[in-house]
Amino acid sequence: MRHIASVILLSAVSSAAVADILSVHCPLGCPSKPEGNDLVFGHVYALSNNGSTKFADWVAYEVDVSNFGDTPGRKWAVEPLLDENKTLEAADYKSASSSVLEADRGHQAPLASFAGSRYWSELNYLSNITPQDKDLNQGPWKNLEEAVRKAVSFRKSLFVITGPLYTAEMPSMPKADEEHKVPSSYFKVVYDRSGKAAAFIMDQSSGRNDDYCQKKVGLSDLNETIGFTLPKLEIDKNIYTKLGC
Repeated sequence: MRHIASVILLSAVSSAAVADILSVHCPLGCPSKPEGNDLVFGHVYALSNNGSTKFADWVAYEVDVSNFGDTPGRKWAVEPLLDENKTLEAADYKSASSSVLEADRGHQAPLASFAGSRYWSELNYLSNITPQDKDLNQGPWKNLEEAVRKAVSFRKSLFVITGPLYTAEMPSMPKADEEHKVPSSYFKVVYDRSGKAAAFIMDQSSGRNDDYCQKKVGLSDLNETIGFTLPKLEIDKNIYTKLGC
């Protein structure tokens, strides 16, 4: 009897170990959690923080018109739920804009999509920020974020999973006093509640006038590049059309 109970307990533990990560920020299931990462479920997004790179491997959020509003500003802060040594500090970005990368403090979950939320300040936590080349950040990346906002309407929101990729060596930020790994590119997956999706990859070397529609990528190619598993999604041309592609 004791042996049977042990088997049942082990089965329950095994099932829990492979269970889906569920959140309102990723209703079809969140991406898997890379080993050693910390999961943070905030009011307006969820993320998987990588203490080695100092950046989130993925950030998931809903784009809903109820959160839109006038941009309230930027006041950088450390994510209070994370150990301060697992993300960079605001001072680490000093001189980054004049470095080889010419990096902005790039939001993974965009502030503009949550400017009307009472929790807008969480978008400025450094756990949601990465060093993103200014031409990418202010060009095709920003344009895609705007396209997602334009594509949603009342009770017809879209969901996004986004994050950095490390497929090439990049220079470190000049004033950062702790080890980190600068992304070489970024991915973004936009999808609806039925699992219909559009996917993009944009390199740090992207030009300011690049067309984000030219950055489309298949989910199989994306899954081979990232170090975790995305929820079950299917590329659909209608999502691309909604995004202006």
